[in-house]
Amino acid sequence: MRNQIEFRVTGRYALFTDPLTRVGGEKFSYHVPTVQALIGICESIYWKPTFYWVIDSFRVINPIRMQAQGIRPISYIGEARNNTLNTLSYYTYLSEPEYEVRAHFEWNLNREDLAQDRQEGKHYNVAKRMLEKGGRRDIFLGTRECQGYVEPVQYGERPSYYERQPETSLDLMFHSFLYPSQTGEKNLEAVFHRPVMRHGEIIVENDLSNLPRKYIKAMEYSILQTSGLEEFSSEEWMR
Repeated sequence: MRNQIEFRVTGRYALFTDPLTRVGGEKFSYHVPTVQALIGICESIYWKPTFYWVIDSFRVINPIRMQAQGIRPISYIGEARNNTLNTLSYYTYLSEPEYEVRAHFEWNLNREDLAQDRQEGKHYNVAKRMLEKGGRRDIFLGTRECQGYVEPVQYGERPSYYERQPETSLDLMFHSFLYPSQTGEKNLEAVFHRPVMRHGEIIVENDLSNLPRKYIKAMEYSILQTSGLEEFSSEEWMR
C-alpha cells in the first residue's frame, strides 16, 4: 500500500487502560494496544494536520504478561492539595511488550485550507526519515510513565509467540476517538470493536460505520493562527 510505514515498538511496560477498571483509582491494561494508542505512536513519529494516520494491522511478538505495581497517584481534590491525603492504587501493566505495526496516512479532506500541502512523496519520505531517527516526539505505550522506542522493520520478519494459535477473540474494547477535524461534526465520539488475533496478528477494522460508538461531548473545531507560521486547532492542542 502507498504511504505505508512498518515499524517495531518496544518498551519495558505498557498500560493501555481499560476504562472499566478506573473506578476507585485502579488501572488495568488491555491485553493488546488500542488502535488510538498506535495512532498516537504514529503521530509521535510524524504528524501534520494535512493528514491522519490509519492503522492497518499489528503483530504481538512477545507473550502477554501482566505485572501489578503499587502506585501512589497524585490527587488534585480534597485534602490532597495540602499533601495530607495518602492513597495507594494498584496499576496492572503489560510487561516487556513488543509489537510490529503497519500504518498509512490519508488526507484530511476537512482541511481544504491545507490542500496545497497534500504532497504524498514529501510527507512519506519525511515519515520514513523520522522513523529511522526514533520519532519526532517521545514515544509512549499508553501512558506517560511507559516509555517506548520505535525502529523501522520488515513487517512479519520476527516470529510471534502466538504464531501457532489460530484464533483468539479479545471481546469488546476501545478502538479510537472520532475528532471533529476528522469527521467534520461538532462532537467527540468513542468507537469500540471486537478484535480477533489470528496467529499473533490483528487486522484492524477501519470501516467505522459498522462499529459501536459512544457520544462523549460537544466539541468545536476552529483554526487558530500563531504568528503566521503554522496553523493549529483547539482540538489539535489537546492531542
